[in-house]
Amino acid sequence: MSVTALNAIAPARKPQLRSSEAGVTLIELIIVVAMISILASAAIPLVRLQIKRSKERELRHDLWEMRAAIDAYKDAADKGGIQTKADSNNYPPDLQTLVDGVDIQDHKVRFLRRIPVDPMTKSTDWGERSNQDDTDSSSWGGQNVFDVYTKSDGTGLDGTKYSTW
Repeated sequence: MSVTALNAIAPARKPQLRSSEAGVTLIELIIVVAMISILASAAIPLVRLQIKRSKERELRHDLWEMRAAIDAYKDAADKGGIQTKADSNNYPPDLQTLVDGVDIQDHKVRFLRRIPVDPMTKSTDWGERSNQDDTDSSSWGGQNVFDVYTKSDGTGLDGTKYSTW
C-alpha cells in the first residue's frame, strides 16, 4: 500500500498531551523564582565585599604614591636642590606643590601627576600632618606635609580605621 492509502484508512493522530504535561504550573514557577532569589541574595554580600576590597586596594595605592612623592621631595631638598623654609625640615608645604613641581637646576620637576581622588570620600581633600603634629592628630599645623591620610571614618576589612593607614 502506498502512504496516501494508509493515510486515508488511518488518519494520523496527533498525540494528546496530558494535563500534567501541558505547561509550567504555578508551583513550579514559584519554586524556580525562590531558588533564583536565594542564589542572588547569596551573591550580593560577595559583590559588596569585592567592591570594598577594591576600594581598600586603591586607597593603599594612593597613600603609597603620595608618601613616595613626599619622600622624593624631601630627598631632593636634603640634597640642596630645592629651597625650603627653615622650619619645614625640607618637607613640601602642601600637596599641590608636588603636582605643580619645583625648579631643580633649571628643570621643572613634578613629583605627582595629580592629587589622587580618595576612593572612600570621593574627593581630593586628604588629611595632612606636618612633622610637628602628633602622629595621630586629625588637625594639620600647616607647617609642611609630612604624612597624608584619608578623612573617611570607615573601618577596613582588617578591623582598623582607614584614617590610621
